[in-house]
Amino acid sequence: MAEEKFLVPRDVYLKSGIHIGTKFRTAYMEQFIYKTRPDGLSVLNLQKIDERIRIAAAFLAQYNPEDILIISRRENGWKAVDLFGKLTGVRVFAGRYPPGILTNPNFEEYTEAKIVLVVDAWPDRNAVLDAVKVGIPVIALCDTNNQSNFIDFVVPCNNKGKKSLGLLFYILTKEFLRLKGKLKEGEELKEKLEDFTEE
Repeated sequence: MAEEKFLVPRDVYLKSGIHIGTKFRTAYMEQFIYKTRPDGLSVLNLQKIDERIRIAAAFLAQYNPEDILIISRRENGWKAVDLFGKLTGVRVFAGRYPPGILTNPNFEEYTEAKIVLVVDAWPDRNAVLDAVKVGIPVIALCDTNNQSNFIDFVVPCNNKGKKSLGLLFYILTKEFLRLKGKLKEGEELKEKLEDFTEE
């Protein structure tokens, strides 16, 4: 596999553990699993992770930032999604998602969105179900143990680790801004990868 085909060098991916799944695997996620380690952990295919991040970025870039909603109930994703939101103008919801934000116009936090991205389809299931009710597409970061019900597009990755989520949103920020014409080809973000991950 040629290095330049990846969005970041292979060793950056490997260091973040973005490819390390869980011991549990669902039938849907089989297609993204490269192998199972002797300790029983599934290993996701890096090439597929990279391809899917690229597609997700292109998909999101078709929307205006204010029409995108990113949700992360998982605390390990809060810093990464907040920074992504700050740099891209995309609306983010870090913390518990109260059901009804997308469906109940009488709700104080009511918001309209045209696409939703969730960090983990299971803890963020209320957001997924709301999106389904109002008929907007859902992109979900899915680990080997995730189901893909109601998900329109799956990005396979370790959606539990801070380093993994930090790297994913770092890449997504770069790609999104590049596709939106806010970052030139080959230009780097001022923010470093470390800014997206909490130590």
